[in-house]
Amino acid sequence: MKLLFTSSNKHKTTEIRNQLPDFEILNLIDVGCTEEIPETASTFIGNARLKARYGAENFGVNCFSDDSGLEVLALNNAPGVYSARYAGPERNDESNLQKLLADLKDEENREACFKTAIVLILNGEEHIFEGVVEGSIITEKRGQNGFGYDPIFVPKGHSKTFAEMTLDEKSNLSHRARAVQKMVEFLQSFQKDL
Repeated sequence: MKLLFTSSNKHKTTEIRNQLPDFEILNLIDVGCTEEIPETASTFIGNARLKARYGAENFGVNCFSDDSGLEVLALNNAPGVYSARYAGPERNDESNLQKLLADLKDEENREACFKTAIVLILNGEEHIFEGVVEGSIITEKRGQNGFGYDPIFVPKGHSKTFAEMTLDEKSNLSHRARAVQKMVEFLQSFQKDL
């Protein structure tokens, strides 16, 4: 089955292709789309829905999109839906990470969670899948893998940051991996019913 992932983020695409080896996953770059899809909703599901509908309406294919973000308890769940633009509209991972560390400088409570919402549009019908991973924010970066806030996020029950994990290790427990796994199970049951 071929699915359009309505994103141009290469890191996310790699993670998702790793989890969906039995599917042909195209992203916006693959279909020649360079347009920035506005993320104007106030929730992860809302933003994922906007992007998925854009893909379905403009390319007429089965598609899915995600919206993910980091919620930090001491910051009233910020940066949340603004995770990619926390330090400004230029979406700079390093600037976002440094702003978060600065905002948490005097905070003892460093609990946080990553959340993902995926909206799949399959044969014109919408399906929603969500994933959450709890953890905490450390005080300085560790690791070279991953992207975004991965170098400062340690999942609960682990000692490594997401950036210190291999792609396979991260794929076993990340928020996106959990949401994608739910989508995979749905797609597999859907294919059996065909």
